Amino acid sequence: MKALIDVHYLPSLEYFCCLLQHESVRLERHEHFIKQTYRSRSYILGGNNVQMLNIPVVKGRSKTPVKDLRTDTRQPWKKQHWKSIRSAYGNAPFFEFYAPELEQMFQNKTDFLIDYTFPFLTLCLKWLGADIMLEWTGMYENEPDSSINDLRSVIEPKSGYQERSFYRPVPYLQVFGKNFVPNLSIVDLLSCEGPNALSVLKSSAGV
Repeated sequence: MKALIDVHYLPSLEYFCCLLQHESVRLERHEHFIKQTYRSRSYILGGNNVQMLNIPVVKGRSKTPVKDLRTDTRQPWKKQHWKSIRSAYGNAPFFEFYAPELEQMFQNKTDFLIDYTFPFLTLCLKWLGADIMLEWTGMYENEPDSSINDLRSVIEPKSGYQERSFYRPVPYLQVFGKNFVPNLSIVDLLSCEGPNALSVLKSSAGV
C-alpha cells in the first residue's frame, strides 16, 4: 500500500518505521501548515536531556500552503541547530562519518520550509540505504483513494507513538543518560549505530 504523509524535519524513528512499512510514499506539499508539529521541529538527546530543534517560520496569511511557507531567515536558527547537534553527538561513534554532509545541509540557502526539510529526508534515506520511492502530491485531496494510507497529521509529538503500531522501540546505546530515550530524530540513531541503523529500524517496525 502507498502512504500519504507530511514532510518532517530530521524525522523521528517512528516516521522512518512508517515509511519502511509501505511500498511507496507520497509526500504532501499542498496542505495548510500546522504549527507545533514535526513539520518544523525535531528532537535530539543532549547532555541536559531531550532538546527540541524548532524552525521559526514567517507568519503569512491564514491557512498558508506548506509549499509556500517561508522560514524566518532573520534568526540564526540554522547555526544554532547545527551547534546543538554537534554538541549532542560529537562523541557518538559514527557522528564523524555523517557530520560533513549534515553540516553542509544547514547551509542550504532556500527560504521555503519544505525545500529545506525535504533534502534532509532524502539524505537520511541515502545514509540508511533504504530504497523507498518518494513522490509529491499534485493537489490537496480531502479523501484520497482507498488504496492510499492517509497518514497526514498522524505522527505528531503531542499524540505519542504508543497509540500506533508503526514503531516498537528497540533500544540501542545512546550518548547521554542511563535510560534509553525512544523515538528521537534519526540523527540520534545514525550517530550511535551507523551502518546498523537500518537493522534497528526494521526491528522496530517489525519488517
